[in-house]
Amino acid sequence: MSVDRAEEHAGEVRAGSADTATAAATAVRYYPVAPGVRLNVRSGPGTGYPLVRVLPEGTSVPIYCQTPGTTVTGPYGTSRIWDNISDGEYVSDAYVRTGSDGYVASRCA
Repeated sequence: MSVDRAEEHAGEVRAGSADTATAAATAVRYYPVAPGVRLNVRSGPGTGYPLVRVLPEGTSVPIYCQTPGTTVTGPYGTSRIWDNISDGEYVSDAYVRTGSDGYVASRCA
């Protein structure tokens, strides 16, 4: 998914929502993975968790929530932040271009 398409998708709100304002406020943004990287997706927020799958180069990911975990050094610095990209799927924020060294989404519960 291209960055332009990802930004379009990030602004979409599900049709038929009972409360459009609430749905828009909780819209998920997509962020690009570092260029040339095939990113490991883990079942939890750390390198000790099992590998679930590998994302192909050029991927953009949604960030539903973020949580601290194993410290990882990647193209975007060193970070303990892990991004939840799907149910039971996490990637290190050090490989995702969020434009911030801190949290850009709510903390995972």
